[in-house]
Amino acid sequence: MALAHTYAANPHWLPKLGGGALDAIPGEDGWPIVGNTLKMLRDPAAFGAAMVAKHGRIYRNNSFGERSVALLGAEANEFVLMDRDRLFSSEQGWGPLLNLLFPRGLMLMDFDHHRGQRKVLGVAFKPEPMRHYAHRLDQGMARAVQGWAAGGTFRFYEAIKQLSLDLAADCFLGMELGDEAAAINKAFVDEVQASVAPIRRPWPGTSMKKGVDGRRYLIDLFEREVPRRRAGGGQDFFSHFCRAEDEDSQPLPAAAIADHMNFLMMAAHDTITSSATSLVMLLGRNPDWQERLAVEVAGLGGTYPDRLDRLVETEWAFKESLRVVPPVPSLPRRALRDFSWGGYTIPAGSQIGISIGWTHHSPDYWEAPDKFDPLRFTPEAAKGRHRFAWLPFGGGAHMCIGLHFATMQVRLLVAHLLAAYRIELGAGAGEAWQYFPIPRPKDGLPVRLVAAGSRG
Repeated sequence: MALAHTYAANPHWLPKLGGGALDAIPGEDGWPIVGNTLKMLRDPAAFGAAMVAKHGRIYRNNSFGERSVALLGAEANEFVLMDRDRLFSSEQGWGPLLNLLFPRGLMLMDFDHHRGQRKVLGVAFKPEPMRHYAHRLDQGMARAVQGWAAGGTFRFYEAIKQLSLDLAADCFLGMELGDEAAAINKAFVDEVQASVAPIRRPWPGTSMKKGVDGRRYLIDLFEREVPRRRAGGGQDFFSHFCRAEDEDSQPLPAAAIADHMNFLMMAAHDTITSSATSLVMLLGRNPDWQERLAVEVAGLGGTYPDRLDRLVETEWAFKESLRVVPPVPSLPRRALRDFSWGGYTIPAGSQIGISIGWTHHSPDYWEAPDKFDPLRFTPEAAKGRHRFAWLPFGGGAHMCIGLHFATMQVRLLVAHLLAAYRIELGAGAGEAWQYFPIPRPKDGLPVRLVAAGSRG
């Protein structure tokens, strides 16, 4: 039987291009079989910079078993993501990477089907549920930060990942994870790591096998809950979703519900974990901005959920950290028809990639791009900047459905951290990162929370 992420299992996908279809586009194919995969994974920023320097903003690459075309820059980002002519498939772009792990997730849907499913999931992010989440997040953050401060030096990435998973379970599942928390966390880690595994088949001992096993565990967990949630009156998103009906007034299939919850829970905690970690690292390296945000937090008077919109400079700092370390560094699509860009004709069936990471660090759009400077996001500084020069949440129809949830959670985190503490980084903390599939510091980012006023 053909595996779910292969072309054989998806006859509606355009066939993989023949060997010479992209020869007219400058680039390089790398080593036999693995192509440039290992080089990309080792240092994606250096790889991208070298390819641009040698071939320009449009280049041919060969990774994860397929040739592709990179289209770089804000203008290319807008062209691909806005997709006004329905040229690009997100399903066929992500499918070869994710179909074994997150099939039927929102990113793996296109056009009308995607719009309909996004509308169903969007119920989770309407104003009333968001107000409920804010108070639940506030309580969870307060408990966690006190515990972190009392425990001395700790690895922030691991701590915020566990907290984010617990908070996502509380907000979206309406349940405490209890004894299963460690197994659930491991299953999500294995799924995400498998998405960029060089070996794309779930052979014993491989990362892909661990990811597939993790998916099986999570899907079973969610499906077991569906009958109880349908019969109950719970007000959490999972319960509402289980009681929802399709256009024919039929209950949604349990398998579809489980697939959506698997993807939503992954996105609701893994990307936030990365984003929060990069912000804490950058604030630790820039104590002047810590103090500036602490003053802003103090102005809230200790009451946070209903006053988060006042944390304006905190939002600038968060936006800047997302620019420096975008949680999703690149986005794939597949061309459904021939198209022209930058003087090249790119054939239907081509795998297309845009690079958020490259755009966010390009001096064409950002002065001194390696500097942490939240003032880039004041209204005056942002005026006239290309709207697709900053896109940590993607753009167009597939813009991150949970972006406001993520922003709310990080504002609350900053408020609870800096109301009473300051962030001190361990020596060399965060110097080395793994950037794919979702950025994380290789050392876990050792930090210590020190009572405000007692530093030095």
